[in-house]
Amino acid sequence: MSDPMAEIRASFFIECEELLEALQDGLQAMFDGARDDETVNVVFRAVHSIKGGAGAFGLDELVAFAHRFETVLDEVRAHRLAADGDLLKLFFQCGDMLGDLVRDSRDGLDHDPARAAPVLDRLDALMGTQDDTPDAEEVAFQPMAVSLDLPGLDTDTPPPGDAPAPPVWSIRFSPAASLYAAGNEPLFLFRALRDLGEIEITCQDRDLPTLDSLETEQSFLAWEITLTTSEGEAAIREVFEFVDGLCDLEVTEQVGGADITKLHPPGADAAAANVATAPYPAAPAPGPTTPEVTTPEVTAAELTAAEAPKARPPAPSPPRATVRVDLDRIDRLVNLVGEIVINQAMLTQSVEEAGLPPNSAVRTGLEEFLQLTRDIQESVMMIRAQPVKSLFQRMARIVRESSADVGKEVHLRTDGENTEVDKTVIERLADPLTHMIRNAVDHGLENTADRIAAGKPAEGKVTLTAMHRSGRVVIEVADDGGGINRDKVRAIAEMKGLITPDLPLTDSEIDNLLFLPGFSTAEEVSNLSGRGVGMDVVRSSIQALGGRISITSEQGKGTTFSISLPLTLAVLDGMVVRVAGETLVVPLNSILETLALTREEIREFGPETHVVNIRDNFVPLLDLGAELGYRDPLEDYAGGVVLLIAQEDSNPAAVVVDAIEDQRQVVIKGLQDSYGRVPGIAAATILGDGQIALILDPVDLVAQASGRTRPPRPIDAKAG
Repeated sequence: MSDPMAEIRASFFIECEELLEALQDGLQAMFDGARDDETVNVVFRAVHSIKGGAGAFGLDELVAFAHRFETVLDEVRAHRLAADGDLLKLFFQCGDMLGDLVRDSRDGLDHDPARAAPVLDRLDALMGTQDDTPDAEEVAFQPMAVSLDLPGLDTDTPPPGDAPAPPVWSIRFSPAASLYAAGNEPLFLFRALRDLGEIEITCQDRDLPTLDSLETEQSFLAWEITLTTSEGEAAIREVFEFVDGLCDLEVTEQVGGADITKLHPPGADAAAANVATAPYPAAPAPGPTTPEVTTPEVTAAELTAAEAPKARPPAPSPPRATVRVDLDRIDRLVNLVGEIVINQAMLTQSVEEAGLPPNSAVRTGLEEFLQLTRDIQESVMMIRAQPVKSLFQRMARIVRESSADVGKEVHLRTDGENTEVDKTVIERLADPLTHMIRNAVDHGLENTADRIAAGKPAEGKVTLTAMHRSGRVVIEVADDGGGINRDKVRAIAEMKGLITPDLPLTDSEIDNLLFLPGFSTAEEVSNLSGRGVGMDVVRSSIQALGGRISITSEQGKGTTFSISLPLTLAVLDGMVVRVAGETLVVPLNSILETLALTREEIREFGPETHVVNIRDNFVPLLDLGAELGYRDPLEDYAGGVVLLIAQEDSNPAAVVVDAIEDQRQVVIKGLQDSYGRVPGIAAATILGDGQIALILDPVDLVAQASGRTRPPRPIDAKAG
């Protein structure tokens, strides 16, 4: 039997990831210039919610750090602390540290206090104190708050003009012990209420027991609040949404300007009831065994720095309902959908072999089933699809840490964060993308002095972009650095024996030397580079995902690494072709068009190769059967079928096949676990007749091709 608390705890950590994402979004918005109250409140609420949930599970280190973080954030909320660039950089560090604490707590790991100490010291310096973290007893028992007589509220003075007076609301707030145990503080709630309008608060401590019978983990205090606001009941209850279920809350509108004394039950202290004229209610007379309770003043400045109520932004639309599902269940659903696709293909082939007419009921029903299958497949794929936003946020931290290590000022700009891709792709993309980001910061960007000398801004820029293109997702990492020093790259490759000194290479070929194993341009080993484990590992990781990586660089302008990945690792649309008696599948998104060759379009190009004239553009001709080793090149390609394949560099290639059989949706079955990576082959699939067909990687196939399109010449015995 599963442990209910374990499930709740797991759900809490899932919510923490969402809150951390909201925290990073809010901080980035503030860094970009959005300093409005709602943005600051989003950041504050994220930290406060994490703290509250952590308190419920006894995660003391997490509660302590979050408390000190939110204390400084509350100063920003109250406009007592300016959110300048340096402070926001500190907040980013705090957000990173908070994420580490959440994940350490989730995984049951011990967190080294020394890691957080420098950040906490800076937070404490801002507050002018060394430690304001409440201990367990302070969180559970807070008898110090009493009535608040805030300036600016005069119930006897009518509002100016003929405008009707805003409604007056009576609020009774009685916290349970669990509210304090979860790390919540009533004072923060009162400050939020103060933003809605003018407020008067009275603390009811009549249930406070004698000292000898006091249980510090229980809650004995309640508050009665009068709030003058036109925001409405929904806005008031929204303030208490974080403590829903942890308190007794009553919100009622006073009718006809009812006096606040009506809020008090019979027998309540008269002085406490008359808060409009008495800023400090008299304490109840002590009995024979009742100790005197001191009640220090809580001023209006503790609630807000501004006297006038702030205009409240419109309430955001309610979040869409979501359901959390175990990933294994989704994977099983994806596999079942794949089996449905295979069975649908088998059924289609059986109907075709039976020779049923196109307008028969079976054919019509099969077409409807085909469309339904595709809709189900697309819907299931959307369940697995996730925005790359979480991955990009992780890269923001990599940029901050890497730039600090090398002493450079670097700004990360992201675009296309909502681009969706399969969750498996996102998880496996994290490591290679991290390496590329570090390379951009360490190698791509110049140091500050060199940038200034070159007329560039002192702060370097790294741009991380995601987009959909031709049925694939493309992720680019670009920097505005000095570009690739091709002379240096070639010299290092020659020194390491990777190329011969007299080998002619184009700029693109020199750039691709960076992907050779063991290649590194770092002159010394650092925390980020110089150990010879570099872009070859990145390329291998990308290729394992069925993707490709390319480089474009301009001297003095910067370098861009482009990764092209499949949207999903489960199903694709493919063109079924036949070559030398073998059935193959070519991904449909890589085919620009299909052509039938004529003899006039074929041109010889060298002793062993041909090109094809397509609308006055010459395109290299490749024999798919010969490239895969199924047969020798043909004597004549006239009348053959050509697939025009798109490449990353926008230069197409013409691939000859024997015939095109069908266009259909196929289920991807990986080969890496059994055979490793096979050049030119992406995966395999099962066709409708049960036959296994290879799925090609056309771009890799073209890149690896020999280009030979002439059969071998017979050896002349006399010449031998």
